This record gives sequence, structure tokens and C-alpha cells, in this order.
Amino acid sequence: MATIHPTAVVDKGAELDDSVEIGPYSVIGPHVSIGAGTKIGPHVVVEGHTTIGRDNTISQFTSVGSPPQDKKYAGEVTRLEIGDRNLIREFCSLNTGTAQDAGVTRLGNDNWILAYVHIAHDCQVGNNTIFSNNATLAGHVHVGDWVVMGGFAAIPQFRRIGAHAFIGMTTSVTQDVPPFVLVQGNPAQPYGINVEGLKRRGFTPEQIASLRRAYKSIYRSDLSLEQAVVALGEEAQNTPEAAEHLLTLQVFLNNATRGIVR
Repeated sequence: MATIHPTAVVDKGAELDDSVEIGPYSVIGPHVSIGAGTKIGPHVVVEGHTTIGRDNTISQFTSVGSPPQDKKYAGEVTRLEIGDRNLIREFCSLNTGTAQDAGVTRLGNDNWILAYVHIAHDCQVGNNTIFSNNATLAGHVHVGDWVVMGGFAAIPQFRRIGAHAFIGMTTSVTQDVPPFVLVQGNPAQPYGINVEGLKRRGFTPEQIASLRRAYKSIYRSDLSLEQAVVALGEEAQNTPEAAEHLLTLQVFLNNATRGIVR
């Protein structure tokens, strides 16, 4: 059986793997499912229709699966899905989705969600991200894999953050952030490619050089965004070793409906 502290309150309807640990004074609701190896610290509330995967660590005073902070929410059943091997530190809050979107908030695998982070309703967060203290996502935000958010960075509703982007500390993101780009400031301004992050993830010098040329096409030339997208396609043909990443950037720009930080 799961290891449950005597002061914890676990509803009989909750589904807990036998290897789950529940700390003192935590509360687990009736529609919660928690996978193998996950540890719930003290004074944590897990409620709503929430599914938590394997080997997660959720620290004290965190609120998981609480109702969305949306005036249109009328009590309908919506969900929160958390993947595997996530570290969620103290005082974080993760809300369920709304009927106005997919009805589910998702956090993928291997993410570091540090203290006081808020992930609002209908957000879709990928894998291997780092959200530093007090980073905040408003509703309906999509965040790609390997994104890093600095402390107190904030993203308003419906924005998209591309894979491998870096959001600097205290940055206010007003528009979409393309993959691989580093932004900083209030409002956010682009400051080149996230070179250090790409090096740490094994990107080759040739791939990074190609992404730098792509950045210049978007940000340092007289090209319109549409013309820059065409230039990315040409760059992909000329540098096949970076083609996959360039096409990822191209697709992102083609789907940007709220403009990009530029």
C-alpha cells in the first residue's frame, strides 16, 4: 500500500500506486490518480480530475488541480495531466482546464517547476523545461520543449513559446517567442539565439551557425516576416544538418497569429 502519513487526508476514490508517498497534512481528492514512485510532500492539496505520472516530487504548500481562475468556469469537469519525473517546488499552483479550450492543462516530463510558479488553465507545457521562481503562465499558453523561464517572467494568455527559447528574468512577453530565441526586457526584446542552451543540448557548431543566419533573416534584415520564412526554407536546403530545426522555426512563424517578439 501507498505510504500515507497519519495526518494526511486521502479520499477513498483516489487511485494511488503502492509506491506513492503522501506527506503530513496533505489532502488528496476523489478524482486523483498518482503513479508509481511519486512523492507528495507535506501540506499539499491535490484535487480536481488530476492525473500525475511516475517519479514526480511535489513539494510542500503546493496546489495541484484547483479550479481555473476564469469567470466563465461554471464547475464543469475539466482536467490536469502531469507527466513523469517532474520536480515541482514550494507554493506552486497548477489549475485544471476550461471548456473554452481543450478542457485540460498539461505538464509533460522532466520539468523543473521552481517555487511560486503558476501554471494557469489550459496551458500546454512540453518536456525538459525550467521555470524559475515566480514565473507565471496565464491561461492558454503553449510552451515548447527545453524552454527556460527566468524568475518573475510573465506570459499573458494565448501566447506561444517555441522550443529551446530562453525568457530572461522579469521579462514581460507580449507576443509569441520563436524557437531558439533569447528574449529579455519589459516588454520583451530579442537578443539573439540561445547559444549556450543549444551547446549544452548537443547542437553542433554548424547547426548553431545556421540558426544564427536564420535569426539575422528574421531580425537583422529588411525582410518582411513572410520573406524571412521563405529565406528559412532556402537556408534549410543549403544546410541539411540544420534542416529539421530550421523547418521547426519556419512552421512556428507560419502559425504565429499574434505576432512575434521582434
